Amino acid sequence: MKKISLKEKTVEDMTKMLAEKREELRGLRFSGLSGRVKDSHAPKKLRAEIARVMTEIGARNSAA
Repeated sequence: MKKISLKEKTVEDMTKMLAEKREELRGLRFSGLSGRVKDSHAPKKLRAEIARVMTEIGARNSAA
């Protein structure tokens, strides 16, 4: 996964991205139950991206 730059994104874009990442993580969890996954570290990477987005949203809300 490519690291994304959050500095130039708006809060609305980040909340949309957050919802997409959470849905992708949910899909990975259920696909992992059915058998072997190709990238076993993908859920960890997605959780880290979700945390980055949430941190940036929180920082912007506290600054405003």
